[in-house]
Amino acid sequence: MTNKTFYITTAIDYVNAEPHIGHAFEKVVADVIARWNKLQGKDVFFMTGVDENAQKNVQAAQAAGVSVKKFINNNAQLFEKLCKLLNISYDKFVRTTTKEHTLVVHKILKKMLAKKDIYKDSYEGLYCTGCESYITEKGLINGKCPEHNKKPEHMKQEAYFFKLSKYKKDLIKFAKKHIVPESKKKEILSRLEGDLRDVCITRKDAEWGVDFPGEKGFKVWVWIDALINYISGAEKHWPANLHVIGKGINWFHSVIWPAMLMSAGYALPDTLLVHGYVNVGGKKMSKSLGNVISPIALVEKYDSDSIRYSLLRGSTFEDFDYSEELLISRHNNELANKLGNLISRVSGLIEKNGLEKCENKLIKKLKLKNIEKLMDNYGLDKVLNEIFAFIDVCNEYVQNKKPWETKDKKVLYEVADSIKAIAILLWPFIPETSEKIAKQFGFKIDLKEISKPLKIIKMVKSPILFKKIGFKQEQTKEKISSKLKDKTNKPKKLEGIMTMTEVNFDDWRKLDLRVAEIKSVEEIEGADKLYKIELDVGKEIGKRIICAGLKEYYSKEDLKGKRIIYFANLTSRKMRGIESQGMLLAASTADNEKVILITPESDIELGSRVG
Repeated sequence: MTNKTFYITTAIDYVNAEPHIGHAFEKVVADVIARWNKLQGKDVFFMTGVDENAQKNVQAAQAAGVSVKKFINNNAQLFEKLCKLLNISYDKFVRTTTKEHTLVVHKILKKMLAKKDIYKDSYEGLYCTGCESYITEKGLINGKCPEHNKKPEHMKQEAYFFKLSKYKKDLIKFAKKHIVPESKKKEILSRLEGDLRDVCITRKDAEWGVDFPGEKGFKVWVWIDALINYISGAEKHWPANLHVIGKGINWFHSVIWPAMLMSAGYALPDTLLVHGYVNVGGKKMSKSLGNVISPIALVEKYDSDSIRYSLLRGSTFEDFDYSEELLISRHNNELANKLGNLISRVSGLIEKNGLEKCENKLIKKLKLKNIEKLMDNYGLDKVLNEIFAFIDVCNEYVQNKKPWETKDKKVLYEVADSIKAIAILLWPFIPETSEKIAKQFGFKIDLKEISKPLKIIKMVKSPILFKKIGFKQEQTKEKISSKLKDKTNKPKKLEGIMTMTEVNFDDWRKLDLRVAEIKSVEEIEGADKLYKIELDVGKEIGKRIICAGLKEYYSKEDLKGKRIIYFANLTSRKMRGIESQGMLLAASTADNEKVILITPESDIELGSRVG
């Protein structure tokens, strides 16, 4: 691997409010890319930070009844705290109120003035405080800024302007080569096809911000000041290899920033990665809607790797919905049931039986080249799809080879060596968990280690990596029973969810509840709700077939490999021509709008009795 440098940034965040989950997503995306480049042996410099010179910060401080400096310091600390809580591997946290930043802003503006790219004039137009920029009538939707859903205010003032129009042809060339994804590149090119106006770069009589060099009474427009942080904080590392930004600030980074660099004689950044928004309930987060999710509050309740993973499972480039329920689902169904279960089972079997070194044929099913290609194109969600597809392969291999019966040390070696590759590839995404696995199995987190045979060490069973959220094993059947009753204390109807029957709770104690694992899921011709599901219920009972109405709530991929609670001694019945041999246990809302399978911890043996 070549030891090249790699300089990556996030956008710097306004500190007019506490961090929300969108800020967390951007930082985690950048962190994955930074860590991936570290795995490749590159000298990585990763910078994030906060934008402290915005007028909206002043307004927020006034509303809070505190000094601007105190307000900014308090919120800046929250953003830095968020980075530490989410295990963000940044090298520098930049703040734009520092003296070193102001000096670089003045240096670059003086270069632009010397180039005669800045001139004085007057400006009259519509100004959006949320965007900290002027906006045209054409850019409004129903008279409001589409980004902040507020009417802009009319403003007229004397100002300094930057000759943005001078660089139109060069900006088109830049956009064609340096913006990903393609959809965001096309947006910029479409706007550049029209008239490109010069941009107002100062605000008169503003009370906060960087002074414009050479004339009192003017402050540098916050966007000019903010963009320069990528150089003022970079030390020797400029130009940036990658800027990671949200789609709402694409224009500033894809047009205004490169034009400033062209004017001042600086090298251009290599790539702009433009990601979508993290929405809640299909809508952009907003204080007025009351749908803002605090990532700091989430970290107080859940593991940081689970938060990172659940965010990264969303689309890298497009808007996606996020919720606490989605976090729990991905934690339980993917991290616990798939990855955690694999580590627990295999390490426990190795403790009992040991390992014998052999050729790892299983690793050939890992699509490593495809993963590397996807990472190079920043398809982080697709990378996770590939890694977890291989985790499924490993779980299936263990199940088919039955090393708990055969005591086959070579099979265990193959799976252990494959776990090494999985943990190394997952390190950028869930670093803390990967490091625990590496310590347990005795290898280094390094891409080169994937092709090296795993060293045999004495191993003990791994502690549970991901404890299930929302289910306690000590629940008795009576407690589960009470959860399946509605407000009138009547049993809930399970029709369309389990086996189209009602449970008679008078006979509850007669039921034989067992831990089972879903081995396969098939469509049933003509059935809108039902799946045909094959279960493994352990040695005593073996395989069972059931029909379950879960199609509205789970995909086949989500169900496969999941551990569930199985009613083992119910009378079989024919459904769609299939003999359904019992049913599985789930909790549902009164209107059946939400159904969640009751799942046991992953390290208990199949066939174990419940209660």
